[in-house]
Amino acid sequence: MKYLLDANTFIEAKGRYYSMTICPAYWQWLLQAHEKQEIESIKMVKDELENGNDELAQWVKDNSQIFISESDAAIQTCFATQVAPTVYSMTHMKDGTHAEFMSGADPWLIATAMATGATIVTQEVYKPDIKKKIHIPNVCESLGVHYMNTFEMLHDLQAEFVLPVA
Repeated sequence: MKYLLDANTFIEAKGRYYSMTICPAYWQWLLQAHEKQEIESIKMVKDELENGNDELAQWVKDNSQIFISESDAAIQTCFATQVAPTVYSMTHMKDGTHAEFMSGADPWLIATAMATGATIVTQEVYKPDIKKKIHIPNVCESLGVHYMNTFEMLHDLQAEFVLPVA
């Protein structure tokens, strides 16, 4: 099973629980998991993360191999025939939420997961009654796309960050 990482998994890890200076092993683990073809993300996520002026933006620039193109024909088809119609069918949303969601990486992440059979890793949660912002899990639920949070992925992949014995 391959995991596709949402931008917020990188942002929250850096800013909260896996700071690059406190837990560099997490960031090394991401690279090793990618080498094993277990994790990746998409170029649109890369573009979002590179806009910063911090250590995460630099890490992303230095490790661009993790981010794949969304130009594949199967991804394009999933986006056009399934993701976009599903998003626009969410009629309970406030004005502007559809366009905002469709202008970012999130719908492309979902289309990529659909085309490749991957599981999306996001810190967003399913909120069936939300009206102000479309969440990845809400669209995934409608389309039958698997998703989970960072900690579930780490558990599934049996990640360990162990200090050497002194």
